[in-house]
Amino acid sequence: MEKFGKGQPVRRVEDVRFLTGQGRYVEDIAPEGALHALVFRSPVAHARIVALDVAAARAAPGVHLVLTLADMEAAGIDVAMAATVIDNRDGTRGAAPERPMLARDRVRFVGEPVAMIVAETPAQARDAIELIEFETDDLPVKTDLFPGGTAIHAEAPDNRAFDWALGDEAATGAAFQAAARTVALDVVDNRVLASAMEPRACFAQWDGARLHLCYGGQGVWGLKAQLAAKFALDPGAVRVSTPDVGGGFGMKAMAYPEYFAVAQAARVLGRPVRWVAERGESMLSDNAGRDLVTRAELALDADHRITAYRVHSRCNLGAYNSQFGQPIQTLLFSRVLAGVYDVQTTFMRVEGFYTNTTQVDAYRGAGRPEAIYVLERVLDRAARELGLDPWELRRRNFIAPGAFPYRSATGETYDSGDFPRLLDRVAATSDASGFADRRAADASNGLLRGQGLCYYIESILGDPSENAAVEFNEDGTVNLLVGTQSNGQGHETVFARFLADQTGIPAGRIAVVQGDSDRIARGGGTGGSRSVTVQGNATLAAVETIVAAFGAYLAQKAGVDPADPSFDGETFRVPGSNLAPTLLEVAEMARADGRTDLLRHEARAKLPGRSYPNGAHVAEVVIDPDTGAVSVERYSVVDDFGNLVNPLLAEGQVHGGVAQGIGQALCEHVVHDGDGQLLSGSFMDYALPRASDIPMIGFTPVPVPSTANPMGMKGCGEAGTVGALAAVANAVQDALWHSGVRQADMPFTPSRVWEMLRNGAEAAS
Repeated sequence: MEKFGKGQPVRRVEDVRFLTGQGRYVEDIAPEGALHALVFRSPVAHARIVALDVAAARAAPGVHLVLTLADMEAAGIDVAMAATVIDNRDGTRGAAPERPMLARDRVRFVGEPVAMIVAETPAQARDAIELIEFETDDLPVKTDLFPGGTAIHAEAPDNRAFDWALGDEAATGAAFQAAARTVALDVVDNRVLASAMEPRACFAQWDGARLHLCYGGQGVWGLKAQLAAKFALDPGAVRVSTPDVGGGFGMKAMAYPEYFAVAQAARVLGRPVRWVAERGESMLSDNAGRDLVTRAELALDADHRITAYRVHSRCNLGAYNSQFGQPIQTLLFSRVLAGVYDVQTTFMRVEGFYTNTTQVDAYRGAGRPEAIYVLERVLDRAARELGLDPWELRRRNFIAPGAFPYRSATGETYDSGDFPRLLDRVAATSDASGFADRRAADASNGLLRGQGLCYYIESILGDPSENAAVEFNEDGTVNLLVGTQSNGQGHETVFARFLADQTGIPAGRIAVVQGDSDRIARGGGTGGSRSVTVQGNATLAAVETIVAAFGAYLAQKAGVDPADPSFDGETFRVPGSNLAPTLLEVAEMARADGRTDLLRHEARAKLPGRSYPNGAHVAEVVIDPDTGAVSVERYSVVDDFGNLVNPLLAEGQVHGGVAQGIGQALCEHVVHDGDGQLLSGSFMDYALPRASDIPMIGFTPVPVPSTANPMGMKGCGEAGTVGALAAVANAVQDALWHSGVRQADMPFTPSRVWEMLRNGAEAAS
């Protein structure tokens, strides 16, 4: 039996229902007669609450409930939101202030939930919100990433949540002292929004003994555990489910206050309650991504080999610790700190700051795009200052193909790779040799053309263990129950096809079941590019369980040794019999014999190691110096995702990731004014990339099989974004360099680029 399904470009079966409006999202399946919840949010960024009077709102027509923090605490709910806290460089713990589900005594960002209104209709809830009397005593607002200012939390008097470090500071300093050359660059990674097509939404039901919360998220088990703990319920009394999800990108991976408030409202009223965020509300309350500034430094010897790498970042956590906020720019950034380069002397320091803005947490790539962006930007700066070709500088410092498994300076074991081969391939696919002619042709027309290279590596994240169960139904169909959760990636197609490849069961007879804590005992959800690798590993384990059980059953029926039956990936063979039953036929036989114990098989499997997707992105941009407008004209990607189960879907993931990277590089930017008010709170002010902004993307897979799992896979969900940021930014910097621009930071909007060119010209004169 083969260990994996190889390279079948199968079209997505779920697209038929998505494209014909047959998807089933939270709002599509909310119970009939469910009441509507609306959230009253703080209109100011930082203030003491002087008065919160909801009496008039409670008496408003159609209103069934107005929920405040005091009400939740009176009900015995643990109102503190969960958050991971890391250690400081001195060994103490990072700050862990309470983040209440609804505001307590003080509001700390515009959009912080203060109260929830539940009414018969959204209009009635909206009218009731207008009746809430909310008086505040304003406090100074902090939006910068430096220590100081009025303390947002007593636990962080200088607003510094943590001061974290990794590596050998003394050895790194000594390497810089001994270096032939050093290069430094300040890098800004701008704040962005996830902007999922489907806003966050949920509904809750309570039957007097059991709570059901349905929400659009990235996994059900973490939220189930939190609901049980916060409401002091037995875990068996909580069900969490997730239907179709219109995009998550990390933003939907964690719990939010609204889920707990809706659940409590359903418990109080004994009726279903539903909530869906409006788009402007999402922009105020969804966790943002990125938002950090970094000083990056390289030390090099006389042969231009990197001898040490040092980074110091200041990152924005927002007003509170989000669930995974503290680890993103620290632990996860460090996973790929030195990228694909053979650098063993490193030091990384990160300071996290609270500001009067919405929380910052995981966004597609979660720390790895930020790390690669910094590294690949400073590498390009080094090439310019050294007078060296940026392609050659990378080749000179690559980890050699024969050095794997390779232990990085931050303790990661890279399983496999062949970076020079992929770089050579992308040079061909991008027609790098023809760039000079294209640049000259544009220059003759008064345009600026630049080429940007990024060689990235990312680390698969999340729980290395996963569950899979296979159920044989009476009608000849099969259920594959999985512990991951699709957010639109095509899991139904991939997982069904994978099981079909291992068993011979027609893919059309396989239904993928996901997102229901009652039907699936446990799982890790989606995130960190883990889904297909961990789920495939668990499915292989389930298939092995089925084959062993069915083989033993056939042996018993035939009166032969249990080891005699064999399975070739499609049919069984039993010595002394001409029969060659398929798995479906064996299941039918078992059902007829009353062996219902053979009709469901479950397995849990753990990956033996972590895999590291990697690849090269090359972007070419053209800039009109009269307007500052930037267009991405060419884009080529060569990726090592190991063995591909479905190249078509892998390419789609790369396209989507690159589009998000181009969006951040060219136009996406969250902006607050000095009072903490969101200035980019609608799609009139927050620009998403359009189809015309994205060029045709050339995608070429060059697989170097992973040794960290039996399928040889490496994951692909976030790779496009990890590589795109630096590729586009380096291209823009390349286009602007000869105009005197030495500092080019995202986003490269026309007005910002025009200003860069003007300042560059003034500096040159």
